[in-house]
This record gives sequence, structure tokens and C-alpha cells, in this order.
Amino acid sequence: MTAKKLFKDLSFLIFLAMAIGIGAGIALGPDAAMFAPLGTLFMQLIKMLVVPLVFISIVTGAAALGATKSAGRTGMTTIAYILGSTAVAVIIALVAATWFQPGSGISLESFKQLTPATDSNLEAQKLNFWDIIIGMIPANPVQALTEGNVLQIIFFGMFLGMGLSMIPGGKNKPVINGLNLILDALIWCMEKIMWVAPLGVFGLMAEATGTYGYDILLKVGNLLWLNVVLFFFMILVFYPLTLKLFSKSSSRKFLKAMIRPQLVAFSTASSLATLPVNMETCENELGVSKTTTSFVLPLGATINMAGNSMYYAIVCLFFAQMYGMDLSFSSYFAIVVTSTLSAVGAAGVPGPTLMVIAVLASAGLPVEGVPLLFAVDRIFDMLRTVLNITGDAACAIIVDKKD
Repeated sequence: MTAKKLFKDLSFLIFLAMAIGIGAGIALGPDAAMFAPLGTLFMQLIKMLVVPLVFISIVTGAAALGATKSAGRTGMTTIAYILGSTAVAVIIALVAATWFQPGSGISLESFKQLTPATDSNLEAQKLNFWDIIIGMIPANPVQALTEGNVLQIIFFGMFLGMGLSMIPGGKNKPVINGLNLILDALIWCMEKIMWVAPLGVFGLMAEATGTYGYDILLKVGNLLWLNVVLFFFMILVFYPLTLKLFSKSSSRKFLKAMIRPQLVAFSTASSLATLPVNMETCENELGVSKTTTSFVLPLGATINMAGNSMYYAIVCLFFAQMYGMDLSFSSYFAIVVTSTLSAVGAAGVPGPTLMVIAVLASAGLPVEGVPLLFAVDRIFDMLRTVLNITGDAACAIIVDKKD
């Protein structure tokens, strides 16, 4: 790759900005805080799009899910497995992050000042189970949107999307097409904002390194290490176990056959790019019918984001530990629900940034530390994609056996 092409690559620019920011932080020490407004500016631009993008992506995603009613039992089994396995994966991630404490040992008190706790967040920590369930239903959807109440936005978005999908005679197509156009426009805005990411990452890394030294970098390394551990647990234990429980299929045969699609997924970091290889493997090596693979795998590539959802959960606990915040049952519940349901709309959103922010917001956690993860997100993305396509294949086998 030539130098000209290299400097047009966003991932390279973010990595370069991180390196320069670390250097500036080491050289300037606490004075590197002068660059903090760059990070704040970038986060404000991101926050500007969070609510509309999450809402519209959930509505369009739910509308697409509603269309699977024509597939009958196959569609319902697929959706049930995807949402169920994703919820279990999120819970496993929360247990692991609570046990290993990847973010403990350093307190980002100076960052916490950027997001002072509000009365609503403090009250949310004291809610009981039924308060949370009732609180998910917005009495005023417009108010939920203006206040950025993520759980209520997701509930209303899914309800509205399913309602749109039930309108007969094709009358819903103009509205759904219009929402898809708005989603495309928001994604365009997001893609342009991401070109400001190098400045934001530089400002945040300069301030963080200047204030905390190398400790902040070691913590990101801990997060990566925990992701790798959970990656192998899901691949070698969780998905083979679900196959054994629900289809009586051979785990060894599954693991051996999935090596090629997993390598493609790891190298491309794209579920859609891996789809042809995954379909061929399921049909020719795992004995799944073409009818099942042609329905389950494309749907799974769109809504099965178990790897992403696990990542959201780990990041939530990572930042809670770094900010020295104790999470209550209501916060854990919010993380599980938001991480699981966010998979429905995640396919239309570029990168994990907005969904991470949405999940953090649902638990009342600060979002200013998110750019810390940008420089190494490519590694996280490759791991997430492998988990997603492995889950798609496992789902196809189970659905095929059930039918």
C-alpha cells in the first residue's frame, strides 16, 4: 500500500492518532489536558446521531423481522435461538467481566467530571425489577426520544416496526422505504463524522496518557485479553453445547467444518462477506438443507450479533470499573436487555460505536472513554465477526433438525 493510500485509510489514521496522542501525553504530562476538547467535540458529534440512528435502525430492523412470519416455524425458531443465545452470551460476558475485573485498579475521576450523575440516573440505580419492566414502556415516546431513554426507545421502536410489518397490501412500503432513506442519510452523516475520529482519539489519548501514564493502556490490554478468552469459550464450549442439546449433532464435525468460514470472517471482519462460504460449508459439509441455509444464514448475518452484544456488555463493566461505579441489578438488567435487542438494529449501523454508547447510556454509565477502544477495534471486530458467523451456522443446523 502506497503512502497516499495509507493516509486515506481511516483505521491507519486512528492508530496513528493514538500513537501521537500517547507520545504527546508522555511528553507533556498533565498539560496534555489542553487537547481534551478535541475528544469532547468528537463525542458530541457522535451523541448527536445516537438517538435518531438507534430508533430508526430498530424500527426498520423490527419491520424486517415481522416479514419472517411468512416463513412460519422456521422464522420463529431462528429468531428464538438468536435472541436466546445472544442473551445467554451477554450474561456470560457480564459474569466473566465481574469475575476478572478488567477495568479495576485505575479510577478515571477526571473523566467522570465530563458526565456528572443526573438525578434520573441516581434514581435508576434504586429501581426494583417491576419498576424496570414498567419503565421500559414510554408513556410519552416523544419524551423518551428527547431524553435519550434508550430502553424506552428500543421498546417503542420494536413495537412500531412490528406494527408496520403487519399492515397488509403493501401499504407499509412507502413508510418503510422512507425510514430506510433516513437511515441511509444518518449513516452517511456517521461516516463523515468518523473522519473526525483521529482528532478525538488524539485528544483523549493525550489527556489519558498524560494523566494516568501507561496504566490506561494496560487496561485496554486487559479488555482485549478477556475478549480473547470469551471468544474461545464461545467457539469451543458454548456453540458446540447448544448443538448437542438441541440437535444431537457432532461438535467435532462442526468445529472442523467451520475453520474455513471462520478464517474468512476473521480476515474480512464482515458477516456478509463470509455468507457465501458459510452457506457452502453448511450445505456441503454439515448436511443442512439448501432451503434452511438460504433463509437462516442471510437472516442471521443481519440480526445475529451475539459477538457484538457480548462486546457491549464487557465494555459496560470495563468502564464501570474504571470509573469506580457500582452497578445495581437494574443496571445489569438494562445491559442484558439493551445488548440483546440492539442486535436487531445493529446491522444497519456502521461499526459498534453507536450501539456501545446506547448500551452505556441505558445503564447510566459515562460514554467519554469510548474512543480509547477505537485504535484496537479492528481486532475486536474480527473476533466479533467470527462469533457471529459461528452462531449463524449453529442456528442453521438446529433449525434444520427441528424441521
